Amino acid sequence: MPSVKNPNKPSKNRLAARAAKSKKVRAQQSAAGKQSRIEKADARRGARPGLLPTSGPNAPLSSKKQRKREKQLAHALKRKMEAEGEVVMKDAPAADNKKTGKKGEGAQEDEEGMEIDIS
Repeated sequence: MPSVKNPNKPSKNRLAARAAKSKKVRAQQSAAGKQSRIEKADARRGARPGLLPTSGPNAPLSSKKQRKREKQLAHALKRKMEAEGEVVMKDAPAADNKKTGKKGEGAQEDEEGMEIDIS
């Protein structure tokens, strides 16, 4: 008895094309999610690339909290510098390193103020 194709099901070509199309769509969605840098947990809660969370760890800081953080960081940096022995001299005058006029040709002045002839 010869085998006859069943007309009530899609052909192998159609099945393969459908699988390839769904695979392509899944890959595009995955790549789009990686570009927007939305965490998996946030995506499960309904986060999308254009929407920013108003609460949780990824919510933006208010300007008041930003100022407080900057103060905390500055204070921590100052404590670290004091612990290392670097102290800011408050009563010392500021040093001006402005040089006026040119020296002779071929003569240069380095950081200590000595003239060096490089001819």
